[in-house]
Amino acid sequence: MDLQPSPSGRSSTVGRTSSFSVADSGGQTLSSVLNNPHAGKLEASWGWWSVAPPEFAPLASTKAACDLTRSDFQSYVSSISDSYYRFEDIRNHTTKEQTLDVDNIGEALVACLREVPALYFKEDFALEDGGTFRAACPFTDVSENIMLQEKLSHYLDVVELHLVKEISLRSNSFFEAQGQLQDLNVKIVEGCNRIRDLKETIRLVDTDLVDSARQIQELNATRTNLLALQHKLKLILSVNQALSALKLLVASSECAGALDIIDDLQHLLDGDELSGLHCFRHLRDHVVTSIDSINSILSAEFMRASIHDKGDKDSVILLKAKARASISLNGEDVGVNLDEEETTNFRDRLLPLIIGLLRTAKLPFVLRTYRDTLTADMKTAIKTAVAELLPVLVGQPLESDMGAERTVDADGGGLSLASKLRSLSSGSFVQLLAAIFKIVQAHLVRAAEVKRAIEWVMCNLDGHYAADSVAAAIALGAMVAESSQESNGQGGALPLSASLRSTSKVLSSPGKGSDAISPSNLSKNFRADVLRENAEAVFAACDAAHGRWAKLLGVRALLHPKLRLQDFLSIYNITQEFITSTEKIGGRLGYSIRGTLQSQAKSFVDFQHESRMTKIRAVLDQETWVEVDVPDEFQAIVSSLFDSEAIVSGSKDNAESNMTESYSNEGSQVGSVAQNEPTDSSSTTAVNAAQGKAEVIERKKSDAVTSSQSNNSNTKERGKNATQTLEYGGVSYHMVNCGLILLKMLSEYIDMNHLLPALSLEVVHRVVEILKFFNTRTCQLVLGAGAMQVSGLKSITSKHLALASQVISFIYAIIPELRQILFLKVPEPRKSLLLSEFDRVAQDYKVHRDEIHTKLVQIMRERLLVHLRGLPQIVESWNRPEDADPQPSQFARSLTKEVGFLQRVLSRTLHEVDVQAIFRQVVVIFHSQISDAFSRLEISTPQAKDRLHRDVTHILGCIRSLPSDNLNNSATPNWGQLDEFLAQRFGAEAS
Repeated sequence: MDLQPSPSGRSSTVGRTSSFSVADSGGQTLSSVLNNPHAGKLEASWGWWSVAPPEFAPLASTKAACDLTRSDFQSYVSSISDSYYRFEDIRNHTTKEQTLDVDNIGEALVACLREVPALYFKEDFALEDGGTFRAACPFTDVSENIMLQEKLSHYLDVVELHLVKEISLRSNSFFEAQGQLQDLNVKIVEGCNRIRDLKETIRLVDTDLVDSARQIQELNATRTNLLALQHKLKLILSVNQALSALKLLVASSECAGALDIIDDLQHLLDGDELSGLHCFRHLRDHVVTSIDSINSILSAEFMRASIHDKGDKDSVILLKAKARASISLNGEDVGVNLDEEETTNFRDRLLPLIIGLLRTAKLPFVLRTYRDTLTADMKTAIKTAVAELLPVLVGQPLESDMGAERTVDADGGGLSLASKLRSLSSGSFVQLLAAIFKIVQAHLVRAAEVKRAIEWVMCNLDGHYAADSVAAAIALGAMVAESSQESNGQGGALPLSASLRSTSKVLSSPGKGSDAISPSNLSKNFRADVLRENAEAVFAACDAAHGRWAKLLGVRALLHPKLRLQDFLSIYNITQEFITSTEKIGGRLGYSIRGTLQSQAKSFVDFQHESRMTKIRAVLDQETWVEVDVPDEFQAIVSSLFDSEAIVSGSKDNAESNMTESYSNEGSQVGSVAQNEPTDSSSTTAVNAAQGKAEVIERKKSDAVTSSQSNNSNTKERGKNATQTLEYGGVSYHMVNCGLILLKMLSEYIDMNHLLPALSLEVVHRVVEILKFFNTRTCQLVLGAGAMQVSGLKSITSKHLALASQVISFIYAIIPELRQILFLKVPEPRKSLLLSEFDRVAQDYKVHRDEIHTKLVQIMRERLLVHLRGLPQIVESWNRPEDADPQPSQFARSLTKEVGFLQRVLSRTLHEVDVQAIFRQVVVIFHSQISDAFSRLEISTPQAKDRLHRDVTHILGCIRSLPSDNLNNSATPNWGQLDEFLAQRFGAEAS
């Protein structure tokens, strides 16, 4: 409906049809609108029917039902069509009006706000306020007052009209809610009555049936509680007794029984039986404290059995070392290995300790502590041995070769430890190392026995009475360790009791979880962890021993390269024996000590090489290139070093035995000493064997040097055991002093190569270097005439050249054998490069020798040219008639004299093959040069012709007497151009 304002302030209703008048709607008030609007709407809606409904009479059908068509109902449809259309129109209009009313909810208030000024809608609107009154009532006279009243009335009507419209739109929801509320009140009343009836029924049932049964149930519950209380009291008693027994067992160090009680208490703590008992609130802490005490006891007992109960072997070793420090290393050794009974007793002693540590999962931790303690004990033992033995060893007499290097007092007072170690002689230092070797061996053997005992317990207890206990302990320890790792991974360090509790849960449900954390896998991992820590303890002890030994070597690093070969070899061999022994026990290579030993050995080789290079340089600079006799010692060196059987066999021992046989006097004495040594000491045997080998070599070298020096000082005082040449391969070589010195040095390099096989490659390089230097410097001094400046020679004669050729030829001859001996110890991959180096050195020596021979030929050619330049003056004298000298000319006599002298010098010094090769070239030069010179001469007189014939005949006689290989296949020796000249000039008969 639409509401329109009226002048009287009342609302009027405009009807939808003509049946509603303005007077009828004027009597409606606001209260009547609040009633249910449906009745008025229904009555008003029926007012639309202005035509009475038609009366429907039955139709008389003249046709059968099956013959009816739509046209048969046409009359009926036509009669009701108007009424039907009005009905549809009214229904559609009502639906559309309701839809519009719902959509227009709230629009009336908006229109009201548009028509009425906003002043009247303010929250603080009050006419008593002066400003508000003046704004709402701006009148000045009565007429304006009347108009204002009309306007206010109009505003009131507008507001009322729009309020009524909004209320009418919302009245349907209001009355619907009111109806639902009334229905709810009815249902609530019915529900309360129903509840009252049920309560009465329950009261009757409780009184008649339930009370007696409930009383029986309460009595039964009381009995159950009393039984539970009795069980709790018994449990409290047993826990108290267990705690008392645990304290006694821990105090008496009965760890196995204490761990059994702890397991029982732990099971109680893991369950719910002790929950809520205030008296046992500290029980878990007591268990943890007891476990810690047991771990401490087991750890201390394990350390005592493994390290501290090994006896006084260190003291015994030190006492024996002090006792024999001033005599030799041949004292009796201290047994460090355990026999079978001792091993069995030792394992039985460790077995309960290991089982207890396995049950608490502390064995890996204890093994780490054992590793640190063992390492510290090893270092302390070595330090003690050095401190106790140094005062004894420092007081020993000095060796002759090291006296210049030791400038400290005999007692070593006021020196630091390093200075005292450096002040020791090499023999005293070896004795110190031997004692340390024994002490380290004793400690490592004990550690290895501990390692084997733990491995036996962990892996090889099949059939043993404790096999089941060990397996259970490993499983329990694995679970405890895994739980501890998980708790640590979560950032919280749970107590051991929590780990045991989680362990018991895992063990109680083996079917749960993945295969990765199954008990078998955990046991394997835990066993592997124990075995790894067990092996690491021995490894660490070996590393500590290696470090201390390397430190001792490092203190004397500057002294060892300056030692004699046998002194250094004794240190090298005992260190090598120490490395081998410790690596065998520890099962791991000692890279650090091997590196230290290799470095010092290389320094030794480098220093020895530098000293020999300096010496050979000085010897060459002082060499006068005078032939010396060869002592038998040098011949023995050649025979021993280059024995063909030793070379073919490829054995160092054969070469050394041949060397020793060559010096039977020295070798027999050293060999007898070596055979009398005991064989139960690996370190002592290694030292003495090395000293025996090296002493043979050094005595041989010293005798050779002494003999060589005596030969140089006075040739008349040479020993009877000397020859003029050095024999090798059936060939004799004339030697000079530098050649013998080089031979001695090469034998020393070979000795170093045999005795220090690890440095064979370095030794080979040094041999190549010294051979190159000798060859180069010899060439500079002889061929380059450098000896005239450095040695004071007035000239370089053919004798000097011949001796230089002999020395170079000898070195060139022994290079293949030298290479074969040195290459016995060289690794195969490096041999190819070194072979090429040796081939180049040999080629250089061959070229040098050929250049010397060429130089000899050149000297003879130069002398020939000198004589030929004076030949024209001699020929002029031939034409004088008074010259009746039947002898050859001065030219021929001088030339043949010099050739004869050269032949005598070379024949006494050089090999026949070399002499023939040299004079073959001299013969060719003589034939060509003399024949050319004589062909150019102008012979005009018979006297001159006779003199020429005498000279040619004399010269040819000299040429035919020269040694040559006669390659021209002629019946006449050394036939050549001069023979042809003679035949051509004087006829065949004269030739």
